[in-house]
Amino acid sequence: MIKSMPGMAVTPVRRISQRVQSIADSGISSVIIFGIPKSRDPIGSSAFDRNGIVQDAVRDIKSSFGSAMSVATDVCICQYNLTGHCGIISYGGRIINDATLKVLAKIAASHAEAGADVVAPSAMMDGQVYAIKRELHNRRLDASLLSFSAKHASSLYTPFRSAAFAKMTTRLDKSSYQVSYSNSRVALREIETDINEGADMVMIKPALMYLDLVRMVKNRFNYPVAVQNVSGEYAMIKAAAMRGWIDEEEWKVRSIASIRRAGADKIISYFVLDVAKYL
Repeated sequence: MIKSMPGMAVTPVRRISQRVQSIADSGISSVIIFGIPKSRDPIGSSAFDRNGIVQDAVRDIKSSFGSAMSVATDVCICQYNLTGHCGIISYGGRIINDATLKVLAKIAASHAEAGADVVAPSAMMDGQVYAIKRELHNRRLDASLLSFSAKHASSLYTPFRSAAFAKMTTRLDKSSYQVSYSNSRVALREIETDINEGADMVMIKPALMYLDLVRMVKNRFNYPVAVQNVSGEYAMIKAAAMRGWIDEEEWKVRSIASIRRAGADKIISYFVLDVAKYL
């Protein structure tokens, strides 16, 4: 169990089919996989290992469910390297953008080779969509690309990080490459760039504080938009409900409804099983 996310737990690969079966039984036909490996190295090489945790999970799911379950995969190195950052770090402590692009492309290709229907780069590196699309094309791999185009720097990822980086004691500051909350024009430029580079769908996260941006993107680009209802949003609702301050079912359903109302075509949320049950 994840202490800061009551009701959530990390699923071992050996139990992945059982977990996905419960998701399929609820009427949901797509999942996204975030891997948490047992070991890490400076460049996160296990992220593109053919027998890595995500690759094994994808093969298991596709073997059991085939086309009945669409599988998307998070493409990043932060869970696999020693720093927790989304890019390779130089000796001077700076993110090396272009070197990271090569690794991201290898990760995405390995996921597609394992059977992923959608690869979803979340590193916020400049040019990541183009680099991955080129790699997939060169290897003749057929996977759609969902880009985490406007991933905002936020403390709302903290509960997830407590599970992904359980042994890390330093606070991660990713504000140098993630989007600031203060200027929507920057987020719109990031999204437009990813569309021009060939993304099949763009992502905005977190969700509830950025619904105005969802509507801006739909109005300006009329492009498929996904929204991630992140771990901190989950944790806040669960914590308040556990103290009797709010009605949990009401807030879960209405938060998801607000995301859809803003214009999201796809919603990633820790609440989906509960909401599917209610609906």
